[in-house]
Amino acid sequence: MDTSLASSWLLLIVSLPTGGATARMRIWRKLKALGCTALRDGAYLLPAHAEQAAQLADLATETTEEGGQAWLLRVQPRDNDESASFQQLFDRSADYEAWLAELAQARQTLAGLNGPELNRLLRRHERSYLALQRIDFFPGEASLRAQAQQRDFANAIESLLSPGEPHVAQEGSIARRDPMHYRGRLWATRRHVWVDRVASAWLIQRFIDPSARFLWIENPVDCPPDALGFDFDGATFTHVGDRVSFEVLLASFGLEDNRGLARLGALVHGLDVGGAAAPEAAGFEAMLAGARKRLPDDDALLAEVGAVLDSLYAHFSGGRQT
Repeated sequence: MDTSLASSWLLLIVSLPTGGATARMRIWRKLKALGCTALRDGAYLLPAHAEQAAQLADLATETTEEGGQAWLLRVQPRDNDESASFQQLFDRSADYEAWLAELAQARQTLAGLNGPELNRLLRRHERSYLALQRIDFFPGEASLRAQAQQRDFANAIESLLSPGEPHVAQEGSIARRDPMHYRGRLWATRRHVWVDRVASAWLIQRFIDPSARFLWIENPVDCPPDALGFDFDGATFTHVGDRVSFEVLLASFGLEDNRGLARLGALVHGLDVGGAAAPEAAGFEAMLAGARKRLPDDDALLAEVGAVLDSLYAHFSGGRQT
């Protein structure tokens, strides 16, 4: 556990009428979700530096609106020993261990799952990890171990979904490219396209190089020297920092201010590397998984999925697109 000590704490004391069992349970669940620790029945402690601290005032108000009483107090520890004892109440090591045990069990099931099932499993464990991380106010060794295991778990699923997927993101700034120098070119990416690759191919064809020709390669080493590679390690356009290939293409060709493309970029990012999921993401993922089973090659897949991306783009742009 982090040895730095919190110098200030917030204490919320709530008292509800005897008949307010429903309100009591609702408020207790909200306090638990915020990461509060119960010192005793009706007394809940939270570090003052926690970003959730502002929500304690809202719960105090909610308590009074339910006919109860609430006091929100700032507490200063008498000394470092008392501060350390408060901090110990927020040790999340046991919670991380339970989460890691669930993750280890999940890893044993990966080989028998299809693409959508793998993505759902990844998002479920990512959500539970982020929820735990959010209430870990004093991260330490257990937090670092969980972070590493979550990253390894995501990489394992990514390898099953897309062998050859870029794993090591390039670092640095993204150079602005002149679209006029990228017309009528041969573009190459790995075959059996998934979210980032098919969306990037659509973006290239629709906004960057209308005369683009695509080569679907088995391995990155098969990329011809005259082709512009995308979405694999060492490609001309691939992950940079936390941006997926679709987002890198947007930045490279000055398309980031396009509202519809920015929304599509968020959708692709969430499905490809995790994070906040767009409401349309699950439907798009299911459609793509079905299309991959039904269509014979990546050219046919791009044509069909491209029509869906056209519709999503029009929807996200908020107007009719030509």
